[in-house]
Parts: sequence; C-alpha cells; structure tokens
Amino acid sequence: MERSEVKAEYKWKIEDIFATDEEWEQSFKETQKSINFAEFAGKLSDSGILLKLLKKIDAVSRLLDRLGVYANMRHDEDTSAAKYTAYYAKVSSLYSEFSTELAFFEPEMAAQDDEYLQSLIADSRFSDYDYELKRIKARKAHVLSEAEERLIGMAGETFDTFRETFGMIDNADLPQPEITFGGEKIAVTHGAYGVIMRSEDRAARKEAYEKYYNSYISLINTITSTYHGNVKKNVFLSKAYKFSSCLERALFDEDVGEEVYNNLLSAVSENLASMHRYIADRKKILGYDKQYFYDIYAPLCKGGELELGFEEAYKKVIEGLSPLGDEYIALLKRGKEERWIDVEETRSKRSGAYSIGCNGVHPFVLLNYKPSITEVFTIAHEMGHSLHTYFSDKNQPYAKSGYTIFVAEVASTVNEVLLLKYLLSETDDVNLKKYLLNYYLDMIRTTLHRQTMFAEFEYEAHSMVERGEPLTRENLCGLYAGLNKRYYGDAIEHDGYISHEWARIPHFYRAFYVYKYATGITAAINIAERILSEGKPAVDDYFRFLSGGGSTDPVSLLKLAGVDLSDKRPFAFAMAEFDKTLTEFEKLMGI
Repeated sequence: MERSEVKAEYKWKIEDIFATDEEWEQSFKETQKSINFAEFAGKLSDSGILLKLLKKIDAVSRLLDRLGVYANMRHDEDTSAAKYTAYYAKVSSLYSEFSTELAFFEPEMAAQDDEYLQSLIADSRFSDYDYELKRIKARKAHVLSEAEERLIGMAGETFDTFRETFGMIDNADLPQPEITFGGEKIAVTHGAYGVIMRSEDRAARKEAYEKYYNSYISLINTITSTYHGNVKKNVFLSKAYKFSSCLERALFDEDVGEEVYNNLLSAVSENLASMHRYIADRKKILGYDKQYFYDIYAPLCKGGELELGFEEAYKKVIEGLSPLGDEYIALLKRGKEERWIDVEETRSKRSGAYSIGCNGVHPFVLLNYKPSITEVFTIAHEMGHSLHTYFSDKNQPYAKSGYTIFVAEVASTVNEVLLLKYLLSETDDVNLKKYLLNYYLDMIRTTLHRQTMFAEFEYEAHSMVERGEPLTRENLCGLYAGLNKRYYGDAIEHDGYISHEWARIPHFYRAFYVYKYATGITAAINIAERILSEGKPAVDDYFRFLSGGGSTDPVSLLKLAGVDLSDKRPFAFAMAEFDKTLTEFEKLMGI
C-alpha cells in the first residue's frame, strides 16, 4: 500500500511538532546558533550563573529533541526518502556539538565542594534539578579531570567500534543460507528465521536452525574476538572511572543497587523447576521423543487466533485496560482521535512498532497493524509506553521528565498483562484460553527466564576478564552451554548449536542491559496483580509512578507503585505467577 492511499485518521499527525519542513529547517538554524556555552565555563561556583546554564541546557535540549523526533518520524514514514535521512544526520551532528560544548560541565561540577552542592540541592530555585545535583554529588568520586574526560570523549567512536563491528558481521557479512519453506526457496535472514521457528514445519525449523547457527559458527573466531574486545573496553572504563567492577559501573549509571541484580538472579535460579516442567510439557504436547531448541517456539495451541480489524482491536484494548480508570481510558481515546498513531503498513515504512515522546507536544506510536492477537497486544504495549511518557511530561519539569531504561518497559507490560487477563476472563472459547495462557507463559519465559540467563552469562563473562582470564570460543560456549542446561533442564536436547547462541545476541554489546527486561516484567506482573485485586488505591499508586518521570532513582519510583525490587518478594511473586499459569494451562491441555 502507498502512503497516499491511507486515510488521514490512520496517520500520525506529525504537524503537531512542525507544521512544515520549512519550519523544521528554521528551528534547526536557530538551535544551531544557540549551541554556545563558553560564557559559563569556569563560573559554576556562582549559583546564579549555574541556574542560568541549567535553564539554557533545558531549552536547547528541548529544541534538539523536537528536531530529532520530527526527523526520525519523517524518515520512518518512508525510509527511502534521502531528505529525512539527511535531516536526522544533521540533528545527530548537532547533538555531538552540544555534548562537546558542555564537556566542561561534569568536571567543573565535580570540583565543587560537597557543602556547595548540598546548598544547591536544598535551594528551591534548583528544585527542577535537585535529583540531577544529587547524582552529580554521588558521581564526584568517578568523574575525571576535564582533560581526561575530553580524551575519553574523543575515544568514544573507537569504543563504539566493537558494537559497530558486530553489527556489520550480523547484518552484512553473515552468510544467509537458503531453505525451502512454504513451497519456495527463501534466505534464512534474521526476520525469516523467527517466522520459521514459529511455524509447524518441523523439518524446515531443523534445517533453518542448523544453517542459521552454522553461519555464526563460520565466523565464531571473529565474533569471539569482537566480544572479548567489547568486554575489555568495559573493564578499562570501569577501572578508569574508579569502579570495582563493570556491574557496579553499569548499575551506578542508573542509580540501581546491586541487590536488585542479585535478587533477580537468585529468585530465577531458585525457581527453575516450573520452567523445566513447562519445557517437559511442550515435549508432551508436541508428541516428540526428543525435543530440540528448534522446537522451543513451535505453536502448541490451534484455533485461538483473534483476527480483529484495527477499530475492533482498539476497542478491545480500551476494554482490557478499564481497571486503570476513566482518565487513562479517556487518554487512550484521545490518542486515537487526535492521531497520535500511525497505523497502516505502507511501502518503505519502517517495520515493527514503537512509541516516541516529544516533550511539550504528545507522544506518538508507529504500528504496522495486521489483524492478529499479537498485534492487539502490540497496541496495548505501545500505548503503555506513550501514556507513561504523557504522565511524566505532564507532571514533571523538563529536567525530570525523562525516565530511565530500567523502568521503560514497566507500563507497556502492565498493559499487556491487564489485557491478557481481561481476554481470559471474558471468553468461553477453550482454544482461545489455551492460546492466551501459552502466550503468557512464553512472555514470562522469554522476558524473565531467558533474559536472566543472558544477564548471568554477561556477568560471568565480565568477571572472567576482570580476573585476567581471556575469553575464548571454548570458554564462552562452555559457559553458555552450562547456563542453558541449568535454565532449560533435561526435557530438551542441548546440542552444540545452542552453545553458540551467545554469539548472535546484539544486546551483549550494551553490557548489563538485558536484566532490565526481566526486572521490568517482574514489576509489571506485581503491579497488574495489585490493580486487579485492590482497585483504586493501587491505581492511584501506579499513577504516582507513571507521573514520576526521572524525579528520583528508578527503584524508589517503583516503590510508589507498591513494588520494592530491593526485596526478593516481587521476584518470588513473578515466579509463582508463572507456576500458577502453567498449572492452569496444564489443566486445560489435559496434562
């Protein structure tokens, strides 16, 4: 479908940011002129000058954000349009210039004494910046001199080389073998691999699995070297910034205590029996003498699809999220009516789905909607992101409006859990119930169990390098094989292919990122349960979290919603939820 064929009501109203490209270009020129902060350097011990600088940083950042969001969205409407690719490149360059101009800020603030910083935190004029100032005070021990910071900043592109190299391997150099699938020859690309793994054609799954992993195995020495380099880079930066470990540095950056990471790993490890049971159940349902990892995504339930048009799907989402109250539902309706959402798949449009915020305007959502139950969940998921952004922007000053990645998946997953439980409660269709329970089990398995296994792998890999041990193909594959065996149990064959899975995970090049998916779903399961069991008091608490933006550390923000991840109980509850869901599923399946 061409974009010109899509009704206006199904296109996002990007004109809410800039009415025309000419308006964008004028704003770009004005923003470019404003990126000059030299007048403030060396004067930050004067609170008046500091306040003026912070307000200017906010003003320029807000302009940059709008320029970037517009360029990104226009590009994603039509990825073949060179004009908007150029727009985005220009904004990226401007962001770099902005960062360079402010290189003096962190070192100069770190040089201030604690008494001065504490006086700023207590000063009502700095109320928009109190949390940022607390973090500056905490970071003092880890901030280098201005010259050292500039040197590391200059090396930034070099440090990014490992991720970029893996990206080239994964997207450009990786062999793409062909198999016969659906009666035709197709290349086993990343996208095709996912489709094949979820198909009922076991022979195709086996062939695709083996050929796909053989592609990585053919490049395993290069991938091992690249990953080892990335981990060594992380170890270097941790030492340079005076942290005891890579994990400490990663958690410090988001103001999260190590007990959260440890609680996650221990809770999942202590509750793997239900995971093993689920894997064994899959084997029984599929009727296989031996189950392999190319069977792990094979469909278990038939006849449970909901093929709804977008209008019907959106109504289902509204119904499913009704426990969140009138204000939330009104915003869902407003988002659709005011064209926050780009619905249809069109030629050259970016694939997938996402939500993007634009402070001072409203959030936007990109979809490529097709009638299926997973797409109904995608609507709920992306609108969860958008309304989290909406409430944060509405209730926080710009400096505190942005929430961290640690909490970014909570609201979206709360919506998915609430919608799923609503659909379960309102249907008498046994096949649909089976499908939904299986959907929920796989959501938890892939987001909680699997991401925790990934988190444990990268923790051990970094620990090895911190101890002075090299990372080799043999020890990385051995480490991964051992974890895989422990997490998945004996009801599946642990072949040599799966021991190489670590080599295809791009998230490993952003160290200690994946655990946040697991903590996010843990928090969401707990919050959804509170909302359904306690009603308005829990909803009110949840809205306090949604409205919190980045006003304090993310663990404290989640406490507003009644979830304390520094305690083991939320993790234990999430694991119990998996076990309870599995028991319901087993009853329906007659196991």
